[in-house]
Amino acid sequence: MNGWVPPATVAVIGANGHGHWHRRLIAPLHAEGRLRLVALVDVAPVRDEREAPVPPGVDVFTDHRAMLAATRPEVVVICTPPHTHLPIARDAVAAGADLLLEKPPVLSLAEHHELSDALAAAGRVAQVGFQALGSAALTALTDALATGRLGTVTGIATVAAWQRPDAYYARSAWAGRRTLDGRPVLDGALANPFAHAVMQCLAVAEALGGAPPWPVAIEVERYRVRPIEVEDTAVLRVRFRAGPAVLAAVTMASAQFVPGEVTVTGTTGQAVLEYPTDRLRLPGDAAPRDVSGRQGLLENLLAHRIDPAGVPLIAPLSRTAPFTALLDALRSAPEPRLLDGDLVDVVGDGDERVRHLRGVVEVLRRCAERGSLPSELGVSWAVPAYRADLTDQPPDHHH
Repeated sequence: MNGWVPPATVAVIGANGHGHWHRRLIAPLHAEGRLRLVALVDVAPVRDEREAPVPPGVDVFTDHRAMLAATRPEVVVICTPPHTHLPIARDAVAAGADLLLEKPPVLSLAEHHELSDALAAAGRVAQVGFQALGSAALTALTDALATGRLGTVTGIATVAAWQRPDAYYARSAWAGRRTLDGRPVLDGALANPFAHAVMQCLAVAEALGGAPPWPVAIEVERYRVRPIEVEDTAVLRVRFRAGPAVLAAVTMASAQFVPGEVTVTGTTGQAVLEYPTDRLRLPGDAAPRDVSGRQGLLENLLAHRIDPAGVPLIAPLSRTAPFTALLDALRSAPEPRLLDGDLVDVVGDGDERVRHLRGVVEVLRRCAERGSLPSELGVSWAVPAYRADLTDQPPDHHH
């Protein structure tokens, strides 16, 4: 048989919404026999879609426990709302499955410890859906840092500016919510849409220090341009025991689009990684270049299952602990400040209505360049930052 391993059986919990993205990635792998999709789960009727039809023989469930009992999948993709991740993950791990868990994986360090313990006890692993960590462009950047092309790194910052219509905040009961039914949801700009930007910065800090960087303090200013419970615009500064601080300046209320840039500044040069597009500019480059090649997180997990020692996980749960620590610290931050009136342009109507915070990109760029918060730059609408020290030690589990 020459070591042939049958393809892993895979189930998706949360098959609609963002689950469609996972199904589109799974479809060719299923067709090629590299995995076997056995079940889809969603509380709403599972919709067929052109690029990811439900293959023959795939069972559809509305209850994940019934699915786990009936199909015993070896790998479970969990793509449900963040506040439901932990109970579903616990059930899947108890049923013997490895996980591909959408980001944010959990919403507190207590949940992180609990899931870590459950994985260790069951001998299972969890890969977290920070797919930009599999980017060859990020590797090219961290290689440049290792060879000293930027000299001593003095700053790590990210700027991203998107816009979302009113419909985005009406997409589900948990959208834009801080809590739902007494449970934290934290569906703000930092925890959800710009989680990748923050995680890329943490990955750069990790490359500099040789281990996941543990945050010791945060300072954050959070703003919103509509009646939601969380921020759509934020500037977050993260300090570590050693190395430069990270500054994340992000908004979902911008007329101007910035896909997402991570800027690393050193004593001899600056690098800019546009992480959604894998474009990278290193010192001496005339222009950004495309660095193609992303390792898929699901393929990486499947390869790790076959050869755990030879194929490390790209985004194991332990690597995401610093990100969860930031969410933990943000949980007790006050309500974001509402910005309205002359500060905001309202365009369109109904579901498609968007709100643009005037001049926001210029403010975010100034913050990123100087490593400063809006209030420190004297921005007229800014309020003093919320500050928190992080005392909890990093989790000691390494899976």
